[in-house]
Amino acid sequence: MGSALSSRSSSSDGSGGGTPVLLNVYDLTPLNHYLYWFGLGIFHSGIEVHGLEYGFGAHDFPTSGVFEVEPRSCPGFVHRCTIPLGHMNMPPSDFRTFLESMAAEYHGDTYHLISKNCNHFTEDLCLRLTGKQIPGWINRLARLGTMCNCLLPESLRLPAVKQIPEYQVLSDGSEPVAIISSHEPLDSDDTDQEKLLFHSPSEVTIVNKSHRK
Repeated sequence: MGSALSSRSSSSDGSGGGTPVLLNVYDLTPLNHYLYWFGLGIFHSGIEVHGLEYGFGAHDFPTSGVFEVEPRSCPGFVHRCTIPLGHMNMPPSDFRTFLESMAAEYHGDTYHLISKNCNHFTEDLCLRLTGKQIPGWINRLARLGTMCNCLLPESLRLPAVKQIPEYQVLSDGSEPVAIISSHEPLDSDDTDQEKLLFHSPSEVTIVNKSHRK
């Protein structure tokens, strides 16, 4: 994991202090109420650090698909639970620089429901920050899908979303901020629930490398 692992707390169980690293888990379908008891489900997840939540979603552009939202308020999903994952020793400015660098590895057009989804991102981020994995049940269906890829419908083997109605770049006078927002619906396929993230009436802020002088 390289230098990213230097952000871990000196105590692997998080008891050594530092900034809490939380995993917020969301239901994508009411079926989770039943699937959960079998160790399965269709979930979205985001990492909460320094008062903001970070996740990964799809769009059609070769730019960052990493976004930030208010904790436990990801648009379009129902918050199920919050899981403490440990602690890290990284101030907000250093964390932002680290996350902007990591976002370059997670472009929106590389999103894939089976091989590179939001839960892959949160696990990668958690490993880099704390050295721990997220609970296995959160992304278990994707792992099963990887093993049975040849049996999946073609739509689940496609790499990313095929359309995005609006992509705006706004500025607050100092640094540019990318916002994606839309009121347009997607198609009705239930397997595309997580793609609603960037087609929600709410706004999410995309994490990109800052344009510093």
